[in-house]
Amino acid sequence: MKPVLHIVRLMVTADPWAMARGAALSILVIAMGAALLGLSGWFITATGLAGIAGIGIAFDVFRPSAGVRFLALGRAAARYGERLLTHDATLRALAALRVVLLRGYARGDARDLMRLRGEGALTRIVSDVDALDGLILRLVLPLLAALLTHLMVFLTLGWLVGWSVAGVILAGYVPAAAVILLILARRSIRPSSEAEDAGQHLRRGVIDMMRDRDALILAAQLPRKEDRLQGLDAQARAASSRLDRAERDAGFAVSVLVAVVAMGAFVAGAALLNSGEVGAANAIIGLFVALALAEAVLPLRRGVSDLGRMVGAAGRVVPEIAGEALPIPDAPVTDGPLLSLNRGGLQLTLHAGQAVVVTAASGAGKSTLLMQIAGLGDDQGIEIMGTRPSLWPEAALRDVLTVLPQRSGLIAGSVRDNLSLGGALSDDALWSALDTVVLADDIRARGGLEATLGEGGAGLSGGQARRLALARTLLKNPQILLLDEPTEGLDTDTADRVLTRVRLALPDTLIIAAMHRGADHPIFDRTVGLSG
Repeated sequence: MKPVLHIVRLMVTADPWAMARGAALSILVIAMGAALLGLSGWFITATGLAGIAGIGIAFDVFRPSAGVRFLALGRAAARYGERLLTHDATLRALAALRVVLLRGYARGDARDLMRLRGEGALTRIVSDVDALDGLILRLVLPLLAALLTHLMVFLTLGWLVGWSVAGVILAGYVPAAAVILLILARRSIRPSSEAEDAGQHLRRGVIDMMRDRDALILAAQLPRKEDRLQGLDAQARAASSRLDRAERDAGFAVSVLVAVVAMGAFVAGAALLNSGEVGAANAIIGLFVALALAEAVLPLRRGVSDLGRMVGAAGRVVPEIAGEALPIPDAPVTDGPLLSLNRGGLQLTLHAGQAVVVTAASGAGKSTLLMQIAGLGDDQGIEIMGTRPSLWPEAALRDVLTVLPQRSGLIAGSVRDNLSLGGALSDDALWSALDTVVLADDIRARGGLEATLGEGGAGLSGGQARRLALARTLLKNPQILLLDEPTEGLDTDTADRVLTRVRLALPDTLIIAAMHRGADHPIFDRTVGLSG
């Protein structure tokens, strides 16, 4: 449960005032509901007794009825405000959680970041954050409101009616409800987690089957794939069925508890009436308040039944955000060499205007080295202007260094949208970048900068999409440019022209390119080989 408590602390501290407002109104709603039912019960009993005694005409019905109307309208208004403020607090907390989570992922190395590109990982992240939204809204706030309301009711009933009635309600509800909810938690954690996992596998399996349907049909594997998906669906349904059964049993137990506590409050009130300590109207208040307090316990079932899903999500999220509260110091930037590397037998001191090509067999670590220089991995032995990349302020590092990874993403939108992700630029600057990567004529033929691209740059060939991503990189005009296979998918002549024009466009930039072919291009003045 430690990861859950860590997430709760993070979400509560994201905006404590918003949480406090939501909690206060949650308490107010339950307290006003108990007061409304208690006052109504007292009013009905008192007017009945006044009528029996023949003094009904002298009985003041105006103030109690006004109180009933006030509590009814006030409770409705408080309920609206409670929904508004608790959801606002939850959304603020989730926004803070997403920011911290993304920062945590950003601290990972290049391989970790690449693994996040798959639909399975992305679906899991979204599902985990969605699961944690119920932690505050359906568990923490209702539990806090229930406990504080029971304490308020205990003190108020002890003063108005008697401590025996107040004690019966408090001692009946709190321990018994805690036991019921603990049993529900034990019964629901496993099926809740199993239902979530099976649902995740089912969604990914359906996506994979739709994406690979042609290959599955040709390989005669479609029926086997369908059988597997039906098995996952059966697992999810079975887990959901066990979860529903546990929640229904808990609901029945709570209903029995409400009846028992209400009867206990009635008996305790009757005992006080028989002893002459209270009147009949006051003696009945405990019964109605006990019935009203069911509203504080019943909503907790939903949050507790989802606890398994929340625990699993918190267990996956917390390792990614661990240490996020410890800020990375803004180290001073010195006037050392533009880039120096001293690690694993590799010793380099590089300056502005140089062009270095890194060669090695596949899997030897070319891409990893570029990502480490970019501050996305273990940067031990790497210094930019005398300071390790991880110690640079993020914004300052991105102004100095730009990287074109092996898989560069394009967005659905216009060519201008894709080139302007780093900020608005003039048309002349955009066309100059496109001309540098030998793409200007192709873009003009497609309709110019407003030409629309599909998701991931659909509509462009692989080589065109690669050059468009490279053009976007060049617009940053960095001091250090890291290129991972920049000419992949290009013919020899186009690759030669692109590299030549990149060097001419950025004459003072340190260029480091990881390449399998084209390492002998004349723009490179140094070749670095990595051993596997």
